[in-house]
Amino acid sequence: MENCIFCKIASGEIPSQTVYEDDQFRAILDLSPASKGHTLILPKKHFKDVTELEKDYAAAILPLAAKIGQAMKKELGCAGFNLVQNNGEAAGQTVMHYHMHIIPRYTNGPKMVDWKPNESNPEEQQELAECLSKALQ
Repeated sequence: MENCIFCKIASGEIPSQTVYEDDQFRAILDLSPASKGHTLILPKKHFKDVTELEKDYAAAILPLAAKIGQAMKKELGCAGFNLVQNNGEAAGQTVMHYHMHIIPRYTNGPKMVDWKPNESNPEEQQELAECLSKALQ
């Protein structure tokens, strides 16, 4: 897409601090990091979100994220990392180009990616499961 900033970064048209690149992806340091080393994996092909992601890209991105996370643990000394992937504005997606965040987490670091669990009842769970199950058939 000609006006997509992530397409321009992924293609190299806009410079970035690249940590990894292959034929399908460019992984860059986030300009507004949640923590030191926060990295984005950008497909070089445009997909709006995970619902449009082609199977070969889907199959390749998780092993790549694991490889980058492992490098973060070794080289940055983080204790763990979050993989975050938002789909749609309501879910926090601000650039409509599929991407995955790899966010290093450090011992005693700030609290991130947190939610308070809600309660549900068995009847509601059954209704939701049936509804989604039907939609997936």
